Amino acid sequence: MLELATLGRRVQGLRHDRSLTLQQLAEAADVSVSMLSSVERGQKAPTIVVLARIADGLGVPLTDLVAEPDDTRIVVRRAADQDSVDEPGGWRRTILSPVVPGVNFEWIRTTLPPDCDAGGFPAYAPGSHEYIVVESGTLRLTIADTSVDLGEGDSAYFAADVGHAYANAGSEPCTYYVAALIMRARTPRG
Repeated sequence: MLELATLGRRVQGLRHDRSLTLQQLAEAADVSVSMLSSVERGQKAPTIVVLARIADGLGVPLTDLVAEPDDTRIVVRRAADQDSVDEPGGWRRTILSPVVPGVNFEWIRTTLPPDCDAGGFPAYAPGSHEYIVVESGTLRLTIADTSVDLGEGDSAYFAADVGHAYANAGSEPCTYYVAALIMRARTPRG
């Protein structure tokens, strides 16, 4: 049987993933804010009707809320299912990591052609992190106003709550990997 505290954490995590306030989810689910708050804190056992409404409000199947955790679960993303995006400027980004609900982690492989500036990326929410490793070529990593050149095999870490940019000023293609934990900004409760 699923514990109330586990159910509450699951509902709250899914709500945060969608950047919803308690009020917004309560309205979408057609349940009271006090009921939703009690469920999230593990203080009240909701009826199946209330759980179904909360699942609908979150846009997930009811089973996503009530299924027992499976510690042996393996999530596989086959190479054919990886999302590759050809960006303006000729560079390519591939999301390698499987998508797991409630997990804000991405593993990305990017290839920049010679003399390519991939542009800047905005600051993410506090608590976000990125790790970079260069497989081949030369990468210019810019964090706020500081730039550093990374070569084959070099790695770097930065708190991703500041603007950052990637560029290849070299004459050979640059392939690098990003392991990113991206937090979502919390919407103020209203």
